[in-house]
Amino acid sequence: MAFLSAIGAYPALALTIVSEVMATSMLKLSDGFSRPLPAMLALFGYAVAYYCVSVSMRSLPTGVIYAIWSGIGIVLNALIGWFFFAQRLDPPALLGIGFVLSGVLVLNLFSKVGMN
Repeated sequence: MAFLSAIGAYPALALTIVSEVMATSMLKLSDGFSRPLPAMLALFGYAVAYYCVSVSMRSLPTGVIYAIWSGIGIVLNALIGWFFFAQRLDPPALLGIGFVLSGVLVLNLFSKVGMN
């Protein structure tokens, strides 16, 4: 996976998020690790996510990485839960998720902390 070193911090962070969201979905499908294939896919996804985040940490501040990762991860996992696992969200939950997404956008659009 040496090619990830060459792709840059933000693409590696995007792969982190995608891997983690996939792994979390597989974790749900593993039914408490009682189903081997989803359990193995969850472990693989988390391993990929942590490798990719380590690549991002070479050039981005840890706080920025975790703010983006957790914020986008929360939104994507909530949407997957809603659409694929029938986990409904009430208006306060949607408002809270909107605040999380707003924070990620403010961080990326207006803060100079993550600039190289």
